[in-house]
Amino acid sequence: MMDISCTSCDRSYPQDGLPYLCPHCMGLFDFRNPFPFKPTQVDRSQPGIWRYRHIFGLSPEFEPLSLGEGNTPLIWAEVYGRKVAFKCEFQNPSGSFKDRGSAVLTAWLKSRNITSAVEDSSGNAGASFAAYAARGGIKARIFVPESAGGPKLRQIEAYGAELVPVPGSRSNASAEAMKAAEEGQAYASHAYLPFNLPGYATTSYEIFEQLGDQMPGAVVLPAGQGGMLLGMARGFESLRVATGSKKGKPMIIGVQARACAPLWAKFSKGDTTVGLIADNPTVAEGVRVSNPVRADAVLQAVSASNGMILAVPEEEIILYRNVLARLGFYVEPTSSIVLSALKNTVQNLPDPVVVILTGSGFKYAPN
Repeated sequence: MMDISCTSCDRSYPQDGLPYLCPHCMGLFDFRNPFPFKPTQVDRSQPGIWRYRHIFGLSPEFEPLSLGEGNTPLIWAEVYGRKVAFKCEFQNPSGSFKDRGSAVLTAWLKSRNITSAVEDSSGNAGASFAAYAARGGIKARIFVPESAGGPKLRQIEAYGAELVPVPGSRSNASAEAMKAAEEGQAYASHAYLPFNLPGYATTSYEIFEQLGDQMPGAVVLPAGQGGMLLGMARGFESLRVATGSKKGKPMIIGVQARACAPLWAKFSKGDTTVGLIADNPTVAEGVRVSNPVRADAVLQAVSASNGMILAVPEEEIILYRNVLARLGFYVEPTSSIVLSALKNTVQNLPDPVVVILTGSGFKYAPN
């Protein structure tokens, strides 16, 4: 069992069940210590992310629950006069980076003999969890905002999960999932549960290896809940400690859509964000999260890296999706916000620059 505890009362995560908040004080669970990454324990006989399974905290006897996630390519291209590397997370099995977290999270459900669970999602997390639940023989019920993209909804249903569209905003879907949890259902939340964070950290380890055992100078990626950003930041930190790297931490640049940019608002204005955090519609629906659960931890990770949070205007999102397509990267609008942000920052970023492309273009269909 990994060293997970409540951030409010410091009680350890229970040995049984799957509480998404501390049963004693309703605090958030997180890791007490850095991920215990050790290069000598990387098992290259294991598939994909599972070669790093020593940081997952699962029993060594637990069989990997895998659909082939991880090992995504790092492709170099020239943009704005600089060579940058694109990490193609859209090539994961369900079409998004979420598969890294879902594989580990679902494995934890299996290890605790959970046979059914609920989740809420704007699409990608729901599709990913539905895929891994199907793989693990877990009955899944996914609450989604009814405005979510059609291809993602069809994908969720194709995996055999029960799809529950919820009127209104993304937060309404979360509220319905929490209500189901109060009624006794296991809530496999990618936002509240910390088990997916080591899965996202595997992206950092892969990038390090793909760069020839070198730290990137900067990493640019979309941020909604910010789970991947947080997991990757912790992954790079565990790498720095394990390898004795003298280069230090890579600069982390999280990108949001200006229509819904709470991390950007708090990063830019501190606690004086009244009136700045909107929950407006955006084609970058994967980052439309008005109240990120781990916002403080995400912003702390960004600040510790000397990074930043940026927000891009709505009118640029589809434009830069098309630019990425002309480079050969067919991604959904949520992924394209990174290129818009890169335009204004790339000349000031340290080499090598790595850009995370999070979701497949096949997941998006214009209304």
